[in-house]
Amino acid sequence: MIKSKLYFLIAFLFSFTAHAQSPKEKGLESINRQSAEAYIGFLASDALQGREAGKHGGCIAAEYIKSVLQDMGIKPLNSNSYFQPFEAYSRERQTRTRFSIHPDSIAKYREERAFRKLKLNNVLGFIEGKKKDEYVIVGAHFDHLGIDETLVADKIYNGADDNASGVSAVLQIAKAFVVSGEKPERTVVFAFWDGEELGLLGSEYFVSTCSFTSSIKGYLNFDMIGRNNDDAKPEHVVYFYTESSPAFGKWLKDDIEKYKLNLKPDYRPWDKPIGGSDNASFAKRNIPLIWYHTDGHPDYHQPTDHTDKINWNKLVDITKASYLNMWNMANLTGY
Repeated sequence: MIKSKLYFLIAFLFSFTAHAQSPKEKGLESINRQSAEAYIGFLASDALQGREAGKHGGCIAAEYIKSVLQDMGIKPLNSNSYFQPFEAYSRERQTRTRFSIHPDSIAKYREERAFRKLKLNNVLGFIEGKKKDEYVIVGAHFDHLGIDETLVADKIYNGADDNASGVSAVLQIAKAFVVSGEKPERTVVFAFWDGEELGLLGSEYFVSTCSFTSSIKGYLNFDMIGRNNDDAKPEHVVYFYTESSPAFGKWLKDDIEKYKLNLKPDYRPWDKPIGGSDNASFAKRNIPLIWYHTDGHPDYHQPTDHTDKINWNKLVDITKASYLNMWNMANLTGY
């Protein structure tokens, strides 16, 4: 009788151990379509008026992201605020000059008779690592193109794919790290950039003024991860990564197989991935990076970039894959 009870206890413990989730897998399980739909649905709603940088809709988007981070228990990177305020300047609009955050350019614009100024905000949160002074960052821009009152029909550039999709991924990854219950080896920063559509302003400001740039061990970027470039290839995703970090490519291949993710990546190692999006601000400083993108589509920078066209299954699987990337970035050495 005693032996029978002992056998049952051992069998139970073995079964429990076999099915117990690791902290990483607890976080992975928290990533879901419902959260993606909630985040993107709000950010791409008409109420946010296209989230133009420096305008009312963009400010609401920043406040929303801040409130989600607060609710998760993610701390602000700057002790007093989730916001990193900055200003961008340009000549008056007839000259069609791009906005700049560079101090020399700002000084010149201030000397002119007519110039423009935008007040912008990055939104930054973090989870402190065991190695407080080593950092990895995951980011996406939240601004888009706003409203054009001269358009005949739909006047709002909702930007569901560009880039509410990317913002949703960063928010879900932040939640997953919290749910895991495990402190990462490195400090993980969750970054939401303002002013990307005006020339990568937010990410460039962050990196150019960051006191720990030399301690950033990796950056993961999202920009448009929710659509099909070709409906005949719904699992397609482009995976850019720094060529000198081949581990990044292996991570994705291994995790797709292990976790049965329905993705067929186009692997594109790049010696210095400086094109396309906020990844450029980091690549210029030789920071290793990964960038997810699902290619262009007819609704790119059009008022028709709406939530009903999102491929939710692909978006969720990209988010899961990138969370696993970030887990490795935050905890592994040797890449």
